[in-house]
Amino acid sequence: MKIIGVAACTVGIAHTYIETQGTIGIENELTPEQIKEADLVILAIDVKISGRERFEGKRIIQVPSEIAVKSPNKLIEKAQEIIEKQLV
Repeated sequence: MKIIGVAACTVGIAHTYIETQGTIGIENELTPEQIKEADLVILAIDVKISGRERFEGKRIIQVPSEIAVKSPNKLIEKAQEIIEKQLV
């Protein structure tokens, strides 16, 4: 199971090891290969992101960044459910 993600908040200072978009631009930008190999994309965003079209055709979970921070285990459980349904 491969999950990739983008975080973008209104303050623009997301600190993660996934792609972030904020006041300093895009950091840790996902490569086309990473996107292609992903089973699911998590968008933990509170603002519009650049390059969303890169994820066309992918299963996407979009949540406010607060959900990803406060309930990461539940978010990953939901992602696993979606991926498992896709494989059936």
